Amino acid sequence: MGLGLASREPVDEDWVSPARRDTRSPLRFLFWLARSQARRVAAGAVLGSCWMVSLAVPPWVLARAVDDGLVAGDMAALVLWSVVLVGIGMIIAVLAISRHRMMTRARMDASFRTVRAVVRHTARLGSTFSRRVGTGEVATIGVTDVQVVAQSMTVTGPGIGAVVAYALVAVVLFTISPSLAVVVLAGVPLVAGVIAPLLRRIERAGGDYRVHQGQLTTRLVDIVGGLRVLNGLGGKEFVSERFGQQSRVLVRRGYRVSGPTSWVSALASGLPALFVAVVLWLAARMAARGEITIGDLVAVYGYVAVLFVPVSALIEGGGDIARARVAGRRIVDLLNVRPHDDDGDAVGPWAGGEPLADSTSGVVVRPGLFTALVSGRPDETAGVVERLGGSARGDATADGVHGAVVAAERSWKRLVVADNDAELFAGTVREIVAGRYEPDDDRIREAVRTAVAEDVVEALPEGLDTTVASGGTTLSGGQRQRLRLARVVYAQPEVLLAVEPTSAVDAHTEAAAVDRLQTARSGLTTVVTTTSPLILSQADEVIFLVDGHVAGAGTHEELVRESAAYRDLVSRVQSGQVSS
Repeated sequence: MGLGLASREPVDEDWVSPARRDTRSPLRFLFWLARSQARRVAAGAVLGSCWMVSLAVPPWVLARAVDDGLVAGDMAALVLWSVVLVGIGMIIAVLAISRHRMMTRARMDASFRTVRAVVRHTARLGSTFSRRVGTGEVATIGVTDVQVVAQSMTVTGPGIGAVVAYALVAVVLFTISPSLAVVVLAGVPLVAGVIAPLLRRIERAGGDYRVHQGQLTTRLVDIVGGLRVLNGLGGKEFVSERFGQQSRVLVRRGYRVSGPTSWVSALASGLPALFVAVVLWLAARMAARGEITIGDLVAVYGYVAVLFVPVSALIEGGGDIARARVAGRRIVDLLNVRPHDDDGDAVGPWAGGEPLADSTSGVVVRPGLFTALVSGRPDETAGVVERLGGSARGDATADGVHGAVVAAERSWKRLVVADNDAELFAGTVREIVAGRYEPDDDRIREAVRTAVAEDVVEALPEGLDTTVASGGTTLSGGQRQRLRLARVVYAQPEVLLAVEPTSAVDAHTEAAAVDRLQTARSGLTTVVTTTSPLILSQADEVIFLVDGHVAGAGTHEELVRESAAYRDLVSRVQSGQVSS
């Protein structure tokens, strides 16, 4: 939950986060996307229905022109029906454009809503995000899954229109020939029977492909991030070969997905054409026997040709929904990753002024003190910080309120959890230190001084205006750590929970940073995890954990005198047996 990961969001009255019930399955999530823009979806359905129904009008007009004009030899009727045909064509064009624009808006809205839901949830996961969700998984969701899910929203327009148009054509054909109407009505179940097994194969194969794709993307991100280390160790060729092998496996999985997908695309064109041929063959035989007129034959041809559009739309829509269910599964899996045991909404903002307590470990942090958490196992103290900050499972309270409240968006300004995995986004040093707040150069310089990062800024060619690459890859580990510390100092939260804030700097820099941090945050609550005797000796209170539970609390001197386990840990740190 490093500072700077969250951005100030504009007020959007239309935005409503998906409820937990909306993420129970991919279909529920798709329904949420449709329900969130109900008016647009309804308008698209109306326009889609009007457009598809209007496609059935030209055959009827053409039949009248043939029977009333050509066959009857009435030129005036022929001209009249020709003009009507042109007018109908213009109306169809307007409806087609309007439907397409509405469906494009629905698709874009669904895309933005999905992205926003994912971004908000990853921000809520905070510092536990990178340990619980692969980076490649999120990248694949953003690049691929969001677009696939959004595409399924376009089914609401032509899909509903296809059903309406199909039913209307069947009714009209019934007035010409009941037998033709029966053939038309029997066509949809037949198409569904052919397509359904292919859609199920797309879901099964697509799910396996999607999981492997996310894993491979995660590996690619790791390779790119550690490329310099791999070069130094001489392992680049080995990793490249392994990545190539896994890529070939992904390609083979892709073939298994593309097979049924290709068949669906082919049948979307082939089945309607076969359908048209069958109905026209029957209609031609009827016309030859005199059971229907020539005009009726022309009309039947037009109606059946029109059916090509709704039948194709239904087949393609089924494919879109099958792919959206695969992509939606990955999205809802991410949205169902919970940052903590939270069965209800936050009760209210943290009031402050009271101790922070973690019942899992027994840690109680008194307000206004500089508190150090120490353990022979750093993951234990990091877990306490995450629970106090509301980003891990456990029962942490502040003012009697569950830790979820502390982690709520409205409390970000009052409590900050900072760790060494907090992201440094690309930008100037000024922007990095200011984070989500407005930059103030005087305050920025003071924060930089508190973090003992003056030499970092001075060594850069343009000082605060120097652009730093994403992740701070152009800086050393110690420089990145000090800029992160400067960023949390600049935020001035009432409570700062920091995980090993000086682990990558030398002893002299560490001593200066701790001394300045205490001065800058005098009267505010500061909690750091550490095993460094330099920090422990300056802390107002030290809380010692053994096996994840409090084994002692007091000043550094008191614990050295009273706790043999604590004294042994500090001795091992000083002798270099334990990393500080």
